[in-house]
Amino acid sequence: MSAGNSPRESLEMESFHTRFSAWTPFSNKSLNRQLFQERVALISHWFDLWTNKQRQEFLFTIFLRCTKSQLRVIQDWFSERMQVAKVDFSTVLPRFISLYIFSFLNPKDLCAAAQVSWPWKFLTEQDCLWRPKCIKFGWFLPYTPTDNEYGAWKHHYIACVSNLDWLTPREAAAVYGTLNEPKTEDEELQERQREKCLRKIVWEKIALHKQELFKVRPPWVSGTHCSRLFKSKCQPRLSQTVRDRVRLHETLEKQLVLSSLESLPKRSNISGCHSYPLLSKKNWRGVYKNDSSSNALQPHFILISSRIPAYEMVANSVRAGIISVVYEHSGLNLETLLYLIEKALDGQMAQSVGIFSDGDSREINLLQGYKIGIKNLLMPEVRDFWEKLGSYVAPEEEGGHVDLFVPLGASEAGIEVLSQLSQLTGTLFTAPTGIATGSYQHVLSDWLGRQWEPAPPSIYFTESKLQTWSSFTDFLEDTLKSVRKQLSPLFKELQKNISGRMIGQFVFDTMSVANILNNQEIIQALADGLIELSKENSERDVIEDNPQDTKPSLSKNDPNFELLVKLERKLQLDSAEKRTRVVRELLKSERKYVQMLEIVRDVYVRPLRAALSSNRAILSAANIQIMFSDILQILCLNRRFLDDLRDRLQEWGPAHCVGEIFIKFGSQLNTYTSFFNNYPVVLKTIEKCREMIPAFRAFLKRHDKTIVTKMLSLPELLLYPSRRFEEYLHLLYALRLHTPAKHIDRGNLTTAIDQIKNYKGYIDQMKQNINMKDHLLDIQRLIWGCPTLSEANRYLIRVQDVAQLHCCDEDISFYLRLYEHTCDLSLFLFNDALLVSSRGTSHTPFERTSKSTYQFIASVALHRLIIEDIPDSKFIKNAFILQGPKHEWICATEVEDDKFLWLSVLQNAIKSSMEK
Repeated sequence: MSAGNSPRESLEMESFHTRFSAWTPFSNKSLNRQLFQERVALISHWFDLWTNKQRQEFLFTIFLRCTKSQLRVIQDWFSERMQVAKVDFSTVLPRFISLYIFSFLNPKDLCAAAQVSWPWKFLTEQDCLWRPKCIKFGWFLPYTPTDNEYGAWKHHYIACVSNLDWLTPREAAAVYGTLNEPKTEDEELQERQREKCLRKIVWEKIALHKQELFKVRPPWVSGTHCSRLFKSKCQPRLSQTVRDRVRLHETLEKQLVLSSLESLPKRSNISGCHSYPLLSKKNWRGVYKNDSSSNALQPHFILISSRIPAYEMVANSVRAGIISVVYEHSGLNLETLLYLIEKALDGQMAQSVGIFSDGDSREINLLQGYKIGIKNLLMPEVRDFWEKLGSYVAPEEEGGHVDLFVPLGASEAGIEVLSQLSQLTGTLFTAPTGIATGSYQHVLSDWLGRQWEPAPPSIYFTESKLQTWSSFTDFLEDTLKSVRKQLSPLFKELQKNISGRMIGQFVFDTMSVANILNNQEIIQALADGLIELSKENSERDVIEDNPQDTKPSLSKNDPNFELLVKLERKLQLDSAEKRTRVVRELLKSERKYVQMLEIVRDVYVRPLRAALSSNRAILSAANIQIMFSDILQILCLNRRFLDDLRDRLQEWGPAHCVGEIFIKFGSQLNTYTSFFNNYPVVLKTIEKCREMIPAFRAFLKRHDKTIVTKMLSLPELLLYPSRRFEEYLHLLYALRLHTPAKHIDRGNLTTAIDQIKNYKGYIDQMKQNINMKDHLLDIQRLIWGCPTLSEANRYLIRVQDVAQLHCCDEDISFYLRLYEHTCDLSLFLFNDALLVSSRGTSHTPFERTSKSTYQFIASVALHRLIIEDIPDSKFIKNAFILQGPKHEWICATEVEDDKFLWLSVLQNAIKSSMEK
């Protein structure tokens, strides 16, 4: 009996086997389900007895223990029970987003929306919605609404609309007659044509009016240009709403930043109040010319870029009576540059305008980021700049012209740029045609266009000083780098063009320009003579070409025949002669370049290797290999290139070609690539050996800057390969310019130009990266506590000194607010961030000069920076607000122009960073 019942008892025991509890079976499903329902009922009973706070704590604990799939089930259940799609958006979304949605409605729709509900009525009657609609028609409130006044602009709009002088069709018929009066066919045709013309004029004016209003339309965030200062007490602060409460998406934050940029004051009104559309280009230009036509004597104006090497010398070379402006190449845009020109002319019409900037034979490097060429000439911003610049110049009939001191006349692309500028502005544009390699002497060559007496350089500059500058540009720039560091703090408060002239005059007086001009030719002749005497087989650059005349096919009795033949021969002779000159210049400059490379081999490499072979080594074989292996390979390559040019030029004629020689040379440029990649290592090796090896230091002291090395040092001689490619490009463009379209060499020249141009771009990119990196390191060392600034593609745009202010009481009226000066700030604007630092002054005992010190405060990404303008009042001027995610600065500049230039550049930098 007991034996038979034991298996059944064991099964019952297994079915009641528990897990995690003494009374919860896991193998018996029916019992498990029953117990689960009992426990759910018990917990539900407890839940009904709990308070609201206890229930919330219980739900919070349960939700924390749920997995994602379980939470998704709850979400689906809520979406089925609660129809979220039918919820009023104005009660869910933040207020300013709802206002932005309502801003797209017209007045009639806004009035209809106000009848939906009380929340909609409150939102649709806000002043920020009705103010733009009133301003659009020129309806302004005769008073300033108080903070508690509600719907003032809507009531003003309704009042203005109700007072409009309009007639119903019945009233119009009573006043002007019925529309059904019979008319003749001629009258109907004339009336239709008149209506068509009027309709076209109205459409054009409406389209233009809409474009102008869109540019100055206040942002939907606020109705004033200083939303923070005029905000309502019942409305939350913008930054808190965006960042602390709502945490908007990145796109909304960008839209907020762009809206703050649109609210900044324009050039015509920098004081901070509202700015309205300017006159159209035609009316504005006509007004300007009418104002300036009363001036009997029109001045000449010259614009000088700080990108020009030794620009102080150029500024000091300007003749008396010429209006000159020196502008920063970096840190400006076309709008601010136009503002500087307009301010310098002061309402006068210029007889001529000269632009002395960096560039080549294809484009003008006018500003940082504005290389103006044939590709971007018709961009709206660039086109608007040149059109307004042309309006400052006297008409061509009165002798007005614009002179560009850039060799645009030496290439087809440059001539096309000049032609389009002339057609675009109606003003004559000229440029030099010279291709002087290795210097800026092209400005003294022949110029395109009409032949003036005197030449364009003589109009603006003193020729002796300009000639000295063009001959010694590189050496002067190296000298002036140290001069600027010493004298710039003393001239900090002066204008840039005045300080540039003072530095230039100081250098000119120190150099004794008269002695340089008198001895320049003698020095050059002696140096050339010593080099030629060292050569056993000197060569002469005398190549004559005899172009063949074509026989006429027309009758000799034709009176126009001889004239056409003479003209054709003259054009062929001029083209062939200019092409021969370019080839001669190519051969001459290549020979000079090879001679400079041979100086490195003869003066430095051979003595060092001879000392190494004679067991009196100055340098080790490894150091010699590092320093000179690449430059010797370049010498071998260019000697072969020179031999090919010399062989081709010995039998030169109009039909001969040099393009294939350049293509062959361009296929071997990997030698130069190795040199440029190792160039920093070579310079570091030279400096290290100079410091560590006394024999090498004495060797350099004996050979550097002697007559044999043409007064150059070894690092200066190693600069020649990087500069040679720019000369190649100038010569190739000039050669293609004077090569006929059907010439066999034209295609090869185009291919060679592409090769050299691509490689020059590679060299320029390397230079730019090195310069940017050094500049960022200098700034990082200058600012105490500054984080690492070296990042890819980062560069400095502008530095602005401002005063930081603090508002004593923000509750009083805006025009009565007082501000106190707390500290001095320096704002370092990069292309992707704004660095804010405090600025102090340290004095050295027994010295009059002081030194500025900088302390890092914060850095803000440009796409997260909000700018707000502060209108001028009795107690504050030239102020604005910079607002970041965590910090806010109330800043003020000393001069009104500094505020406009800074805000304009900052606005463009923010837009550029957000477009990337």
